[in-house]
Formats: sequence, structure tokens, C-alpha cells
Amino acid sequence: DPSYVDDAELRAYVQSLGTRLVQAGATTTQDFEFFLIDDASLNAFALPGGFVGVHTGLILAAQNESELAGVLGHEIAHVTQHHIARLIAGQKSGVLTSLAALAVAILAARSNSQVSEAAIVGAQASAIQNQLDFTREHEQEADRVGLQTMANAGFDARGMATFFERLQRSTRPIESNAPSYLRTHPLTIERIADIQNRLERIPPRQVPDSLEFSLVKAKIRAMASPTQEALRYFEAPPTETPNARTARIYGIAATLRRSRDFAGAEKQIAQLRGLKSQNPMIESLAAGIKRDQQQYTAAIEIYRNGLRLFPQYKALLYGQVETQIEQKNYADALAAVNERLLHGQDDEKLYDLQSRIYAGTGKRLLQHRAQAEVYYRRGNLLAAADQLQIAIKSGDGDFYQTSSAEARLRQIKAEIGPPKPGDRQRTYDPARLRAFSQ
Repeated sequence: DPSYVDDAELRAYVQSLGTRLVQAGATTTQDFEFFLIDDASLNAFALPGGFVGVHTGLILAAQNESELAGVLGHEIAHVTQHHIARLIAGQKSGVLTSLAALAVAILAARSNSQVSEAAIVGAQASAIQNQLDFTREHEQEADRVGLQTMANAGFDARGMATFFERLQRSTRPIESNAPSYLRTHPLTIERIADIQNRLERIPPRQVPDSLEFSLVKAKIRAMASPTQEALRYFEAPPTETPNARTARIYGIAATLRRSRDFAGAEKQIAQLRGLKSQNPMIESLAAGIKRDQQQYTAAIEIYRNGLRLFPQYKALLYGQVETQIEQKNYADALAAVNERLLHGQDDEKLYDLQSRIYAGTGKRLLQHRAQAEVYYRRGNLLAAADQLQIAIKSGDGDFYQTSSAEARLRQIKAEIGPPKPGDRQRTYDPARLRAFSQ
């Protein structure tokens, strides 16, 4: 989906926030993956398998980090309390079809209710609508569990109440214009009252927003708004906290970079340096501005300095390697990727970069071998097997590389299992394979 936000920094923030909440909640063996959708509407949703989607509009609408944590805590509770599983288990047939349609309907609902309705009708309306709309009991349970989770994680539990109250007030005049979140999570006075009653048992807590939250909001604003509108938004208020000032200047720099006013962006970076604010997002932005001007040596130096300060921050490594690829400095790029892969092999982005490096050096077997690992980590086993077949038939690898690819192909085929009646037959025409690999 083109609205999926493929931004390492934004993904890292929402995953970090979500993981913090999961770890503070009820004990669960469920793996969670949090991701962002580029959409101005206020929405978040949970899907089967522990996937939680968050709209960028929801982040912009949250007045503080505790409000955002409250919504995520609520969505996490839908998964940990098995609400989706219970709804699906209530059906006697068509479970797989309903799962697929549920995902389509929720994604479609994020910006166009008519498209959502069409998706629901096309997938047996009554069955999907029963899944899309959580019951009042499920919503109240998710509120209770989410409230305790965010309190355990160190956030101000009142953030959930203030956010839901603001949503409720905003929809009183015209119900048909309700935000997407309210179309799938109907609020009631009873629910809000229940939250407020439970807050009386939780001690009040003043929780300052993290700098990352402020920077993420500024980056989304700079990405989504027209240049002049964003610059007006980032005008200096009469008073502001240190984090707010840092985020405001960062937002101006990101906006000017987007409009290719590099000189102006560099001045804002100099101001950030003067504030002595050390944050990996600032280092990444500073390096990106240099990279956009094809000042590759300066960009790589900033990336490397940033990685010395924040060695686990993946966006800095990705930026460094991508810059080296643009430089055609494939040897250093490959060394950086392979060194990081020694410490963990679950990062599909590293394999994607590795594939691009091998493509640049003309090593087709290794290129498609790495691309197979990208598809494998996305859950697309058939595409991974295709890539390994192409790698094996490329003819440019040595005995050990070919044997490794063949062994990996056998592993993936074993996971796929034997072909079923009606599966498409796979043929590998050498001419097609050569054209594809080129």
C-alpha cells in the first residue's frame, strides 16, 4: 500500500513506544509489530497476528505522549485479551476469507467510509461487520486493561480519558463526520465514565513528553503539510519548553530540506548544534541534508559520528550505507551491512541493502540470494523461493555459494509444503530468468 510509511525513524519510534507498553502489560508470548499509515484521519487498529496500525493523523492530534500511549494501550489490549480471536472463533465457516476481508475493510475505512462499506459488502457484510465492530464488552475491557498498561509503563493514565473526551466532543454536532477511530471503536458516556472512575484509584503523575515524541510529530508535520503552512506552524511561540524549541527548529530544518532550501536548512541545523541537543534524529537529518547536496563524504562522517553516539540506531546505519551505495563505494557499504548482520539476521532492510550492493557489483547469485531473505522476512515464501531459483540459475556463483542457495531453497520449500490441487505450476524459462536478473 503506498500509504504504508516506510520510514525507519518513524517506525522505530512507534515500535519502541508499543514495545514499552507491551512489556508493561499482561504477560504474553504474542509478538507485536507496530506500523504507520500516512493518513490525516484519527485512527488506529489491531489486526490478527499482533499487528497494530497507527495513522500519522493520530500522532499529530495527540496533545501529549500519554494520549498516544493510551490509544496504543487500548489496541494492544484487543490483542492480548484475544478479542479478535474470539470474534473469529464465533464463526462456523469462512474464517480465512473473513480474516482477509477484515484487514481490507479496516484499511479501507481509514480514509473513505464508502470504500470500506463496499469492501464489507463484497465480503459478506454481516460476518465482517460483526468482526469490525468490537462489542461494548470488548471495548470496556480494552479500556481497563489499556489504562493499567499505560500506568505501569510510566505514562499519565489520564491521557486516555482526555483523548477520548476530546474525540467525543468533536463528534457531537455531526455524527456522520466522526473520525475513523470512532467508526470502529464507538465511544459511550458509560465507557468514559468508567475510565474516569478507575482513574480515581491511580495516583496522578506529571509525565513530560520525550524529545523523540516531539521530533516525530515535527517530522510528520514537515512531511505532510505544504511548505509555507508548515513554516507558519513552526513559528516561535511566546514561551516554549527546551524540547519544544528543539522540535520546532528541527521541523523548520526538515521542511526547508523538503523544499530543497539547503542553505536555510543548514542554518537551522547550526541552531540545533548550538542547543547541544544530542539525538539520533537530528544527526540523521543533518546527514540527509548533506546527502541531498551530494556531499557524500560530509554525510558519511555525520552518520559515523552519529553511530558512535547511538550505535543501535538503525536509521543512521541505513543512511550511511545508502550514501555509500550512491557513492558506488560498495566495499565499505558491504562491510557495514555484513558486520551488522553478524549481530542479528531479522532485519529485512539490511538484506535489501545487501541485495542492492551485490546488484551494483554485478554479483547476480548473491543479489537474488539476499533478495530472497527480504521476501522471506516479509512472509512471502513463494517469492523467496523464486529468487533462490533465479540465484541458482544465474551461473555466476562458486560451488559454495550455489550450494548455500540450494540448501536455503530446500528449507523454504519444506516450510511451504507440498503443492495443493489448483496451485499454479512454476516453470523457469532461462531467457526470462536472465532478463529478470538483469
